[in-house]
Amino acid sequence: MAVLALGLLVAQAISATLLYRASEERREAAIVSSLAYRLIAEAGRSEGELAERAERRTARAARRAELRGERRGPPGLGPGAGRRESRRMRIGAERSSSPPLGPGEAREASYEASLRDVLAMQDIAAGRILVAERRAGEDPFIRTLVERRPRLRSPGWEDRTIVLASVERPGGEWITVRLPVPERPRGGLATILFQTAVIFAVLVLLLYLVLRRLTRPLAALTARLADFSRAPGRAEPLPESGPADTRRLIAAYNAMEARIAALIDEKDVMLGAIGHDLKTPLAALRVRIESVADEVQRERMAASIEDITATLDDILALARIGHADGAAEPVDLAALAGAVVEEFEDLGAPVELAEPEGAPRIVARLRETWAKRALRNLVSNAVRYGGGAKVTLRREGGAAVIAVEDEGPGIPADRIEAMMEPFARGEASRNRATGGAGLGLTLARSIAEAEGGSLSLANRAEGGLVAELRFPLA
Repeated sequence: MAVLALGLLVAQAISATLLYRASEERREAAIVSSLAYRLIAEAGRSEGELAERAERRTARAARRAELRGERRGPPGLGPGAGRRESRRMRIGAERSSSPPLGPGEAREASYEASLRDVLAMQDIAAGRILVAERRAGEDPFIRTLVERRPRLRSPGWEDRTIVLASVERPGGEWITVRLPVPERPRGGLATILFQTAVIFAVLVLLLYLVLRRLTRPLAALTARLADFSRAPGRAEPLPESGPADTRRLIAAYNAMEARIAALIDEKDVMLGAIGHDLKTPLAALRVRIESVADEVQRERMAASIEDITATLDDILALARIGHADGAAEPVDLAALAGAVVEEFEDLGAPVELAEPEGAPRIVARLRETWAKRALRNLVSNAVRYGGGAKVTLRREGGAAVIAVEDEGPGIPADRIEAMMEPFARGEASRNRATGGAGLGLTLARSIAEAEGGSLSLANRAEGGLVAELRFPLA
């Protein structure tokens, strides 16, 4: 949506720019037409007409002077006293032997080219053409005109912008006309911007509504898929909504989820039955070996039975992860780690809890029984293979980290990921004679992932292994 909105905004900006340029081109064409009309009219006058016009101008000035003398009376008397007539400035043409542009004055090349084309179409012979813009107060011709005719003076006339066009005629004479630059229409740019904003808002709103209808079902499907991956035993059909393609996708996912949940239930029932069927004869066998006279053989048989029973417990626990009864609740991880460490201390194992004094309380939402089992497996491995364990607790970003360190031989870097797979065991120091069935790390990782966390292993630089359980904070 952001990409489409940006593209729409760029398109509207281009459209507004084109409209503004078209308005400026129309304004420039009107100025050129007015200048060309006045130049053509002035170039068509003969010398006699110019002399006659000068005489008429002189006569009109004389009559105005006589009338002023006749109407002059006491101040404040007469029907016209105190009244000023606002007249539009009329600027006549100027004929001179040299161009009126000063040295270094900026010229308007576009106006010059357009004006030359118009004059050529009217068969007006023109040599050089000079066009420039300047303030009315800086033009000597206009200043002289205003001084001679004070009634042309209006507020702010000096700051008005005029266009000056000068054409060289055959014989070296220059004809110059001046034209006040018409003001731009007020509100034109604001209208364009308002129109652009309205179009952009309407289209973006429609786009948002359409994309919301498309993406809301997909977002719900993504959330449901994430929940199902954490707890695959609980199948909850997702309501079918959205376009036809999305509804078909949700229907297919619901069918797949139901099938997976059914397979998991069948697996759990099968494992439960296997565990029950195996534990019953093992218990009977455990009773029968008590009749064996040889104490050494009896202890070996009992150890083998306990080993098989422990392996069955791990397999069943691995199968039950994700189907645990009860909901997650806030757990004080410092208290949890302390309880696990005390269990091993009671057995005489070299385990210590390194908790910094004054450390803030760290709480995570999880199932305490399962979290204890995961930590217990890691500490057990550290004691068995590293000779001892050091448990630390810290806060890292939005997660709580429980680290278990040992000083054992560590694990080859290329074997770290494989060691967390079911029934994976390390080298001679980690065989069945000195270890379990290879399910401890698998159980710990599965528990951490079921609680929304993770398990990571790494070799320490000073020797040994560090295993870190990460749980999201409550």
